[in-house]
Amino acid sequence: MKDNKKILVVGTTSDYIDWLRRETPGRILFLTDPSVRRVAKEQAPTADEEILCDLTRLDSIRSTLQNHLDRWNMVLSGIACFDCESLELAAFLAEDLALRFPSVQSIRTCRDKYAMSTSWHNSGVKTPRFALAGTEDDAADFMSKTGKTCVLKPLSGSGSELVFLCETTSDCRSMARLLLDGVGKRRENRLYRAATDCFLVEEYVDGLEYSCDFLVTKQGVEILRFSRKIKASDAPFGTMMGYVLTTCTREGLSKSRLEVLLGKAAGALGLTDALCMADFLVCDDEIIFLELSPRPGGDCIPSLLHLATGFDILRFAVDFSENVSSEWPSFPADTSYVGLRLHAKKPGRIRAIRAEDLCQDQRVKDIRLIRQAGHTVTLPPLDYDSWYLGHVLFKADAQTDVQGQCDSLRRLLSVEMEAAL
Repeated sequence: MKDNKKILVVGTTSDYIDWLRRETPGRILFLTDPSVRRVAKEQAPTADEEILCDLTRLDSIRSTLQNHLDRWNMVLSGIACFDCESLELAAFLAEDLALRFPSVQSIRTCRDKYAMSTSWHNSGVKTPRFALAGTEDDAADFMSKTGKTCVLKPLSGSGSELVFLCETTSDCRSMARLLLDGVGKRRENRLYRAATDCFLVEEYVDGLEYSCDFLVTKQGVEILRFSRKIKASDAPFGTMMGYVLTTCTREGLSKSRLEVLLGKAAGALGLTDALCMADFLVCDDEIIFLELSPRPGGDCIPSLLHLATGFDILRFAVDFSENVSSEWPSFPADTSYVGLRLHAKKPGRIRAIRAEDLCQDQRVKDIRLIRQAGHTVTLPPLDYDSWYLGHVLFKADAQTDVQGQCDSLRRLLSVEMEAAL
């Protein structure tokens, strides 16, 4: 009888793989796209730990997975996924293997912004006014009818990529062209492979923006992580400069009320037993949902949460997939920890990147730079990945404005650029 139990982690990045190998040694089998391994700087897993497979080929993935399980005498006891583009694949595999995971239909609803907004609207969950647009004129008509500033978003995608703020009908037309052109150029990207020629247009709501990780089960909702977002004023719309790890109480919000609303928002999308991440606005004491996905928050958030509280949300997700009890986070009561994202200011080739001055700052607890000399930077909207340089985790000075501290710390990173070859 097979007793070599493994949890399948579908389609994650090399840094998460390295993290999980260190924190949960011997428990995980990684299903990884070969493109990830080709550029990875971390040590590769052993042959039994990782399957390299084209993650767009569902027809061959299942047989490849089964052959690996047979070869190494393994049986799967859980399945987890941390990346938006791999959620549907994970759902298909979970359904086929009778493993605990959100349904394929719920994933499809979450991965289609129009379907998600429609589900919320029909269930009485507050979300910005929205419409499906297929042309630049559709976007301009929406603005004319609402009389409000609006936001254009691709139906798929993630974060601020190809998200545009429009203050005039002329903006709507020009930004719609940029969006549709950008989606067309990203057809080989798994985030956009299923994209259509339609997009979402929604009313812009001005409010404080937050994100949280939460657990929704039959027992109710439990918030695991709560962060206030810091918007970048000198970058494309929607770009987040950082995240302040905080609590509902510190932000003047009712935790019990938010948990009820999170459960309602998740339930409207078909999520009743999942670890989720939600983005939402608070405006005039109303909570307005922007996005929700059955995965924990990414970017620098897991590292920030681990630094501040010792809570490993990646390990928690793995435990949850296997229905194993895990420790809950304990939030510090007297100070805020901040994850600061670092971006290049101009395009070109990096000649030198130095963080010595950042290292000398006593507030700084950790620095992770993912770029080095020789890296070529292309700015949005052409590319939303290459300009990201890494992150800084720091303990904020309670007597000083957090946004000001972020600005001052960003200036301590020295980046010398030259024209790209």
